[in-house]
Amino acid sequence: MTDSDTLDIARLDNLSEKLDKALQAQAEVSDFAKITRIRRVFDTARLLMLLEGGCARVEARAQQIEEAGVFLGSDWDEPQLLIASLTSHSLKSSNSDTVVVEALNELRLLAIAMGDYLHPSMSLEQAHHYLTQVMAINLGFLFANPSEAEREQQGKLSLLPRKLFRHLAERIGFEHVIDKLIEEIWRILQQRPIQVDSVKQMITQIAICQANPDIDLGISGQGADRLISSLYGATQACREDPGVEVYRQRLSSMDSSALQYEATGFARAMHDTGLVSPYHAVLLRYLQEHGDHLLSEALGLSSTGRDCLLCYGDLVRAMINETVYSQTAQAIYGLALLLERGVLYQPPVAPALWRQLSLPISSHCEQRLIQAFGPEPTARAWLMQGVLCMLGLPLGVGQGNNPTCQSARALSMWAYNDPDYMLQMVVWAARDDEIIIHFEGQPISSRESVSGVAQELPLDLDPVSLLVVPHLDRIYAEMGRRCSEREGDPHRWINPEFHGWWSGRGFRINVDVKTGKLDQLEDFLRHFYASYHPYYNGNQPLIHPQPAGIAVTDSAGRFVGWHAITILRVALDPKEEMRVYFYNPNNDSGQNWGNGVKVDTSGNGERFGEASLPFEQFASRLYIFHYDPLERGELAQVSAEELNRVKNHIYQSWGANRLPADPIQASASQY
Repeated sequence: MTDSDTLDIARLDNLSEKLDKALQAQAEVSDFAKITRIRRVFDTARLLMLLEGGCARVEARAQQIEEAGVFLGSDWDEPQLLIASLTSHSLKSSNSDTVVVEALNELRLLAIAMGDYLHPSMSLEQAHHYLTQVMAINLGFLFANPSEAEREQQGKLSLLPRKLFRHLAERIGFEHVIDKLIEEIWRILQQRPIQVDSVKQMITQIAICQANPDIDLGISGQGADRLISSLYGATQACREDPGVEVYRQRLSSMDSSALQYEATGFARAMHDTGLVSPYHAVLLRYLQEHGDHLLSEALGLSSTGRDCLLCYGDLVRAMINETVYSQTAQAIYGLALLLERGVLYQPPVAPALWRQLSLPISSHCEQRLIQAFGPEPTARAWLMQGVLCMLGLPLGVGQGNNPTCQSARALSMWAYNDPDYMLQMVVWAARDDEIIIHFEGQPISSRESVSGVAQELPLDLDPVSLLVVPHLDRIYAEMGRRCSEREGDPHRWINPEFHGWWSGRGFRINVDVKTGKLDQLEDFLRHFYASYHPYYNGNQPLIHPQPAGIAVTDSAGRFVGWHAITILRVALDPKEEMRVYFYNPNNDSGQNWGNGVKVDTSGNGERFGEASLPFEQFASRLYIFHYDPLERGELAQVSAEELNRVKNHIYQSWGANRLPADPIQASASQY
């Protein structure tokens, strides 16, 4: 060991000791006074992380850092709510404290992901998933030196994120980062979300790494070619990513055979990944004057979609003219799936879309759209893109980082089941800045209902949700206030009025609202089986999607919270196991809920956007469901053995602390 190594270790030990003392002092004061001690923690942690091996020292103190209250009262206080895409802004900030607290947060999550810190509100899998996204979005910190702008704004501080990400890569294993990232991208795309900007950002970062001769990825990244080519080189004419203007010029010199080759290539890539290349938009606009055949090829339509295109050709071309640009290329996938669904054959839908094309948008809504998506091409084009994607991918609607699962579920359900009603909601929100929904015969105005579940106006949503969800959120909250004096859970009355007439008026809940304890669990389960399981309800399929509530648990089976989902269908999977297929608005349906309950999104007969669980496992996380009281199956036919398996799942997870005083004979149900 050289003298230099000895000196570095001494500095590490010295700063580590100072950080321990600073954290101890921070922990000893009241929450109100912690702000007065935080400066010492931040300064010491910053100096420590800039040293080789310093990030490892901080990671080892992750639990101590959190328990000392370093994150208390900040945006990082609840790690389960953090958004990975925002880390770039924090780590490039000129504010030293912002960079330091973001780095401390990443090291805290690393400790959780490695199993060294059992966090009360975040599981190992959640932390690992978040860090994978963070590393994908910020891959430049691993390979590139600080830019001139970073050096100017941050000075020596610009080295800290690079030290941090090298440590993250070493701990997680960089050879697995790219492959894990590619696997993660495909897993997300399998669910066909409407919002894919973060996925495109990840793919772009992988492409940059592959193109950099200074970066040796070894055998990693073998599966990235399909993803990169789907965006930047789906056909021979754009293989080298020449830019949209060059590609437009190339199209003008192609004959019909070459154009068909281009159309087929883009359509194949789009339906393979769910992503649309900016070049595809250029091609589709060009092909409008070349007949329905090439247009159909570029959209990748089956016979159903082609027939719909032929019937509504003028409308389709008008929507392409208004909506499809390089920036809004995802509209092409929405349009293709809209035609495949055949929703234009519903009499109100085509005239409603004609109305949408010329809809005047209020100045407030226009500013919201520009703020979220930018001024190009136009606010109306962005909104129309959102409409097409929602009608084509009704199960791709996400709630973003907002507590608005009820509103996201409503939009998804309307797009899936009642598209002209969804289009009417868009008109009211975008044109009038007001939505009115009746509750038990009385109108509720979103303009008069000033407060909703969300505390701030969300920006991380698709264009339709961006405008409509704030109104729905306020109306939903007002419905809740009108039910506040009633006995029982308010969803009994809210859901049928909020979501639509097809929501069953029958209602069951297995939790006593006042005490939070399990209530008449066996009757609840028998009733659910009798209403939804084909073997016990006379093989009656589910006709309309139904709102339901689940008790979400983490990978350790610990209760996380109540969550709104939609039951879509119940059917045998390819292995002849009965499964419940459902829609989850939380942006990522594939989750591990502990005790062997792992939600699937593919491989078990799922359609795009569906999540699924075996019937017993789904029943073990269900706490609310609706049913038609006039269609009731046989309660007594479900075996006690089967019900006991479900009850044991509940007792070992979210129901562990909810057992009634007498678990055999719970208090009488009030429903």
